This record gives sequence, C-alpha cells and structure tokens, in this order.
Amino acid sequence: MRVERLKISKATIKRIVKESTNAKISDSAAEMLAKMLEKKAESIARHAVQRAKKKNRGVVLLEDVEDYKLNKED
Repeated sequence: MRVERLKISKATIKRIVKESTNAKISDSAAEMLAKMLEKKAESIARHAVQRAKKKNRGVVLLEDVEDYKLNKED
C-alpha cells in the first residue's frame, strides 16, 4: 500500500479552520480538505504556467494566477 504524502499538512488545515471559524476539524476531514486544496492549487498552477508559456515567459506572474480566477470562477 502506497502512503500519499500531503503537500499541505493537516496541522496547517486545522490551524486555518480554527482561526477562520473557531471550530475543530477531525484528522480525516483535515486530510480530505488538504487533498482537495492541493488538487485546486495544482489546477491553478497548470493554468498559470500555461499562460506564462503563451506569453513566452519562464516565470509565472501574479497576472497569470489572477487570470485563473477571472476565467475559472467557481
């Protein structure tokens, strides 16, 4: 069985939830939320990199990330 390592820690998720809602979150819920956020971050990163490449830049700029927000409202 392969153990998947989270890029966003459960502790970080727990802290965000606590600070923003003053609520507690279980380990399993924090892990699921971390996985969901990682998938979203990967999607945003892919979009931003693709946009930077179209503009012949090797560096992703703020405008590339903001473009995702403008074009992918959810």
